[in-house]
Amino acid sequence: MNSRSKLYLERAENELNLGTILFQLSEDNCLQKQFQVSKLDTYYGAVISHSYYSIFYATKAHLTKKNIKTNAPEEHRKTYEQFKLLVETGVIDLELLKIYQNAMIKADYLVGILSYEKSKRGRFTYKTLPQANQEPASNSLKNATSFFKHMTNLCS
Repeated sequence: MNSRSKLYLERAENELNLGTILFQLSEDNCLQKQFQVSKLDTYYGAVISHSYYSIFYATKAHLTKKNIKTNAPEEHRKTYEQFKLLVETGVIDLELLKIYQNAMIKADYLVGILSYEKSKRGRFTYKTLPQANQEPASNSLKNATSFFKHMTNLCS
């Protein structure tokens, strides 16, 4: 594995670890007390975001190993498109593409919530409460963990 791929995998692992820590902090009353976090505070949205970035950087690691570069502008879209091509040619399992797509949808959904809340301050809708994101956050962590393991194996 080249050094750039290794750096991307380390970044992916870091994002995954941070997502896991934030999920545990959101769930564990003792940790919340230790860090002086009120019970109403959760970080499920951040868990989803860090899970997505774990998947993104793991993908970048594999693409870099294959000498496929994706850069700004639109680096995320380009990375996804290159990954999708690897799936279409049979190099990567379709199930990993589904995990990536799901992570992107959740990240886009959170951006949509932000946009909505910014324009409609003071209103509350389902999923804007921190606790409402627990299940998607849990699923995102599971998917990111699985994705990271597969990409690590492919990069080895």
